[in-house]
Amino acid sequence: MPWESIGSILQEFFLSFVPVFVAMDGIGTLPIFVGLTHNFSVDDKRKVIRDSVLTAFFAGIAFVLLGKGILSFLGVTVADFKIAGGVLLFILALNDLLQPVPKKRRMPHLTMGVVPIGIPLVVGPAVFTTLLILIDTRGPLFTMASFLLNVSIVWGLFRASDWLYKRLGGGGAAALSKVSSLFLAAIGVMMLRMGLQEIFHF
Repeated sequence: MPWESIGSILQEFFLSFVPVFVAMDGIGTLPIFVGLTHNFSVDDKRKVIRDSVLTAFFAGIAFVLLGKGILSFLGVTVADFKIAGGVLLFILALNDLLQPVPKKRRMPHLTMGVVPIGIPLVVGPAVFTTLLILIDTRGPLFTMASFLLNVSIVWGLFRASDWLYKRLGGGGAAALSKVSSLFLAAIGVMMLRMGLQEIFHF
């Protein structure tokens, strides 16, 4: 295979991977995960990790497979969804950027792996919006590969949560989360621009 083709494939994958990575924000979710599970036994924490990753995986796959069909049934175009999704991503990112102190969440039961960790912390509106737009712009193959890799990264982060959090510290994790939110806001603006260009042809 020519090097140009390999480079093109890697570039397409990278352009699919980065938006999902930013939208999923595994690093930003890490402090919340640690706070929710720091008193759990090893077995209980493993159960929460398994439930959260499986929930995020199946929710994302279902949206990839059915998202466009639902939009078609509702009469919503991809351009419409890009505009709505771009505004949503921008608002979500702005809300995180302007929130000085993370909200405390207390859910002392093991079902937290499904809600709120699996949905909406790992896979929520930002990820759903990003996946649907990437399918249209990058194709299903790169979108699915990027999603699967990002879910695997979140699984690895959660498994190494205690070790990572000790080294990053609360301030380091919070700073990285803010940077991710800034990129998410920029992606939201880009999606809004693309949707407007498709509708008004400029």
